[in-house]
Amino acid sequence: MKILVTGGAGFIGSNLVDALINQGHQVKVLDNLSTGKKENINSKADFVLVDITDLEAIKPHFQGIDYVFHVAALPRVQLSIEDPIKTHQININGTLNILLAARDAKVKKVIYSASSSALGSNKNLPAREDFLPIPISPYALQKYVGEHYCRLFSLLYDLPTVSLRYFNVYGPRMAFSGAYLTVIAVFLQQKKEGKKLTITGDGSQTRDFTFVSDVVAANILAMENEKIGHGEVFNIGCGDNHSVNEIAKLMKGETENIPPRIEPHDGLADITKAKEILGWQPKIKIEEGIKRTVDWFNFLF
Repeated sequence: MKILVTGGAGFIGSNLVDALINQGHQVKVLDNLSTGKKENINSKADFVLVDITDLEAIKPHFQGIDYVFHVAALPRVQLSIEDPIKTHQININGTLNILLAARDAKVKKVIYSASSSALGSNKNLPAREDFLPIPISPYALQKYVGEHYCRLFSLLYDLPTVSLRYFNVYGPRMAFSGAYLTVIAVFLQQKKEGKKLTITGDGSQTRDFTFVSDVVAANILAMENEKIGHGEVFNIGCGDNHSVNEIAKLMKGETENIPPRIEPHDGLADITKAKEILGWQPKIKIEEGIKRTVDWFNFLF
């Protein structure tokens, strides 16, 4: 198959590109390298340096493409608050451009990387896909709008789409800046600098951490499943959550507590729908995932 991955130089995108190439697919990567790194791009991929906000520039690259994975985004919450226009242009206008180009090229399906941040202040747990999102930042709203654009393009233009809502993704090539930076990344940086691991509040707050290879597997299953493509939304998490204190213990570092901040206390995905329809099951437990991430980080530095 001929596959296009936007944001293929980034954390999740580059891991996805590697997996697709390992399966024997021809992969084209579109990335402007604003947050991604050229060294992340698989040497067997066809790399195009381009910005998804430029519709005319990206359209030719969709010709002959079978499937599109739209992973590119500007995942910065604070920047979206300070400069909502810039992040809107990338996260909403860019997504619209991808869908227009895919529609016109008659691709078989678009798989959109959505975000659990769309749920915002909804405190009902575990979070199901049909819960009412209450975004609390422009970034979260922008990612939620992308879900609805996908649904509308399936409804109005017969373009098959699927949205995958990621929960706290971590693993090799993970970002150390951006939206909803995982505590795992923070702890890795602090250990590298010889600092204590800072725990906000009492450390009892929990998150649903998802290893990147499991996210990649969900994307590929969404591509291969011929029964879906009507704008469906799937939670992609582990269906299990762990406290900050647990993560610190696994990271084996000295800790210190700092004042609490305003944030959701807990996060947990209901992944029943992904299990039943996608046939997806997360495989990497937190202990194994952190070990792999630490090994990668230590090798990197």
